[in-house]
Amino acid sequence: METVAATLHAEQVTLNSLVQNLIYGSGTVGAILVVVGLLMIDAGTTRSNSLFNSTIEKTVGFFVGFSVYFLIGFGFWAGQYYIMEGGTLADSLADWWLGGALANGHAQNVDPAVFPGLNTFQIFVFFLACFAGIINVLLHFAVSERMKPLAYYITSAVAAVVSSALSLAVWGSVGPLTNAGFHDFFGVGFVYLFPAGMALVLVPMLGQRPGMFGPHPRVASYDAPSIGLAATGLMTIFAGLPMVILSCLFFFDPEALAVSVTMADTSVGIVFNNYGLAWAGGAITGAIIGYRKRSYAYLLLGPLAGYVAGAPGFDVYAPWQTFLVALFAPVVSWVIYEATLKRGIDEHKLFPLFLGAGVYGMIMVGLIKAGTPHGGYFGITEGPYAFQHGQIGVLMQLVGVAVCIGTGMVTAFILSFVLKHTVGLHVDEDDQATGLDEIYWGMKPNGSPQPQQF
Repeated sequence: METVAATLHAEQVTLNSLVQNLIYGSGTVGAILVVVGLLMIDAGTTRSNSLFNSTIEKTVGFFVGFSVYFLIGFGFWAGQYYIMEGGTLADSLADWWLGGALANGHAQNVDPAVFPGLNTFQIFVFFLACFAGIINVLLHFAVSERMKPLAYYITSAVAAVVSSALSLAVWGSVGPLTNAGFHDFFGVGFVYLFPAGMALVLVPMLGQRPGMFGPHPRVASYDAPSIGLAATGLMTIFAGLPMVILSCLFFFDPEALAVSVTMADTSVGIVFNNYGLAWAGGAITGAIIGYRKRSYAYLLLGPLAGYVAGAPGFDVYAPWQTFLVALFAPVVSWVIYEATLKRGIDEHKLFPLFLGAGVYGMIMVGLIKAGTPHGGYFGITEGPYAFQHGQIGVLMQLVGVAVCIGTGMVTAFILSFVLKHTVGLHVDEDDQATGLDEIYWGMKPNGSPQPQQF
């Protein structure tokens, strides 16, 4: 048996590179904690008769998106850097699909002249695959109990591909919109606004759940089983996101110079403090609204609204600016939340948080930090990808918002047409009233399973 010794490229596996690997690896842990928190919020707010089914659909939807991203998604996002270097999107997809050379190569055996820092990019596949799954979990909040499981899983697979292509344009430093001035540090556009755009189309088609806005012949009211569990889920998300935020930074020599994923000047400490104050500002205003309205919903929406509104600018804001932006975010969410209640729109999470606080936050970073240099790539001094050649501006923020929401809406329009004429879209109202745990899994109303034969 003949053994061929591979060339060892020690510069690909230095201690410095390991530190960066650990930073981005921690981001995947944070992303998974976010998923756990979202599932806890769902468990605390979904009607008991459909709770198991709702949890399992979100979990499967997460892994559908996660798997599709590994299959093909990362090549789209990485394509912006291939194009910067004179390559093509097709080259990136060929290298980074599940069977691609770089997706499967050992870093120490790959010449850094071909691809430096391979370990970090490979870990980034896992990191971004988690967010492809999170997009599906978020979308499920808007369609829960009303969308057929197969339709949702097909939607999850398509959403993973489309959101991946969207991330090329709106998240990074040399994608077409970012390079032109659109600024989004955390990925609010493709992670939050995209599924909210899909929900704008799907929610009116799916209608109201029985008992949500008034008595139903079989469901007197839609009762949340454990708001305390939902609040615990909120804090779990708060605990997981710092590691995610750290992974939205790029590090260069000397030692560990941090710039944001948009190539704006920043630092680790400022980004972390901005994150914390965004939650604090939202929590304070949310609590004020909650106590005045005697509604627990705002105690949960408030911190999330502050975070979502601040997230596009965590890298460029001064902490006091983040706090002020976050203070007013729950007011925007409150206006939209009340509008959904008055109009009988059965969607109380994505619309107030993302179409409300998310869009508000995108506009505010354009207003407050207009003219701030960003874009391009560190070390490039001239040409269309020169480091920080672009500037943040309100107009490009509006363009980016429209692209992200519009992409979600177009995707949902096409999918809903196909699904209606194939596998079906809508869960029967009688099945919703009975509870999907019993319909799909044979579980009695108290949560215990029916006897099954094997």
